[in-house]
Amino acid sequence: MESWPIGMAVLGTLLLVGVPISIALAGVGLVGVASIIGWTPALSLLGSAFFDNGRDYSLSVLPLFLMMGNFVVQSGIAEELYNSAYAWLRHRKGGLATATVIACGAFSSVCGSSMATAATMTRIALPSMRRFGYPDRLSTASIAAGGTLGILIPPSVILVFYGIMTQQDIGKLFLAGLIPGLIGIAGYAIAVRISIAWQKIDLPVEPKLPLLDRIRALKGTAGALLLFVFVMGGIYLGVFTPTESAGMGAGGAFLLVLLSGRFSTEKLIAVLYDTMKTTSMMFFILFGALTFTNYVNMSGMTRDIQGFLAVFGDTPLMTILVILCIYLVLGCVLESLSMIMLTVPVFYPIVAAQGIDLIWFGIFVVMVTEISYITPPVGMNAFVLRSVVPDVSLGTIFRGLLPFVAMDVLRVALLTAVPGLVLLLT
Repeated sequence: MESWPIGMAVLGTLLLVGVPISIALAGVGLVGVASIIGWTPALSLLGSAFFDNGRDYSLSVLPLFLMMGNFVVQSGIAEELYNSAYAWLRHRKGGLATATVIACGAFSSVCGSSMATAATMTRIALPSMRRFGYPDRLSTASIAAGGTLGILIPPSVILVFYGIMTQQDIGKLFLAGLIPGLIGIAGYAIAVRISIAWQKIDLPVEPKLPLLDRIRALKGTAGALLLFVFVMGGIYLGVFTPTESAGMGAGGAFLLVLLSGRFSTEKLIAVLYDTMKTTSMMFFILFGALTFTNYVNMSGMTRDIQGFLAVFGDTPLMTILVILCIYLVLGCVLESLSMIMLTVPVFYPIVAAQGIDLIWFGIFVVMVTEISYITPPVGMNAFVLRSVVPDVSLGTIFRGLLPFVAMDVLRVALLTAVPGLVLLLT
C-alpha cells in the first residue's frame, strides 16, 4: 500500500488542529520522504529545500513586491482611485459600488494583496456608500469581491509562489493575469447591477459631471498608472526581469509616498517591519511546500491521481473539470494560500503530462482560488470586512456575494473554453 494516503490524512489532521501550514507541510514531507529513502537523505533534502532555495536570487522578487504594496497602501492612492472612478460613474445607479469594484482592481494592480485591498477599500468606500443609502449587503459584497482581484492582477504574490513552485516565467504569469483581471472587473460591475435588480434597491444618483471635470479627477491616479505601466511595461518589453521590476516598483512606490507628503520615519519602519515579517512567513510556507513536493514525487501520489482522473475520461478538459470540482470543495474548508500550497505540487505534473499550458493553469488556479476568498465558511475577504466593520454580520456579507460568485464561475468557464484569452499577451 502506498504511504501517501496516510501522509495526506496526517497533514489534514495537523491543519485542522491549528498547526501552522509551513510546519505541517515540512513535517509531513520530511517524515514521508524518510519513510521511503531513509532519514539521512531525507534530512539532506530538507536542508536543500531551505538553504539552497533561501539563497535563490529569483526569490528576492517576493519581498520587493511586498514592499511595493506596503508603500502603495501608505501613499493614499486608494482614495484617489476611488474618487476618480466615482467622478465617472456618479450619475449611474449603483455608481458607488461599481466605482468601488474598479478602484479595487486599479489598487490591486499596484498592491498585489487581496486582503490589503479589501481592508483599505473598506475604510474608504464603505462610509460613502452608507451615506448614500447603500445597503450593507451590496456595499460589503462589492468590496469583498473587488478585493479578490489582488491575487490575479499583477503584481500578484500568489502568482510569484506558483511560478517558483512550477518553475514558470513569473513575467509571463503577470502578463497572463491582465486580461482575466479586466474581465473580472467587468463581471463584478455586472454583478452590482444584478444585485440592485435582485434586491430591488432604490439608489440615488447624482448629476453627471462635465467631461472636463471628469478628466481632472483622473489627475490623482497618474502616480498609480505610471507605476503600473513602468513595472509591467518593463517586463513586457524585456527591459528588465521580474525581479528587477520588483525593485523598480518598490522604489517607485517609495517615491509616491514622498510626493504624497505622507512620509514619516514611523511609517517607513512600519513598512520595512511588515515586509520582513510577511516575507519570513511566506518563505517558511514556500520551503515547507517544496519539502512536501519531494514527498509527493516519491510517494506515487501523482501516478495514482492520474489513474483516478482517467476514470472520468483521459482528456485535458475532463481533467480540468475534475480539478475544478476539487478546488471548489477545498475552498469551503481551506484558505487560499494553504489550498495552493497543498494542491499545486500534486496537480501541475498531471496537467503538464496532458499538454496543458502551465501558464494558463496558473491563472486558472488563481481564479478558482479567488472564489475561495468570498465563499463560506472561510472566505478570508469576508472576515477582513467583518474585522473592520463588526456591526455587519458574516451572513449579510456572504448573501450579498452570491451574484459575484456566479460571475466568477462564468469567468472560469469562459477562460476554460477560450484559453487564448489568457495567453494572448504572453
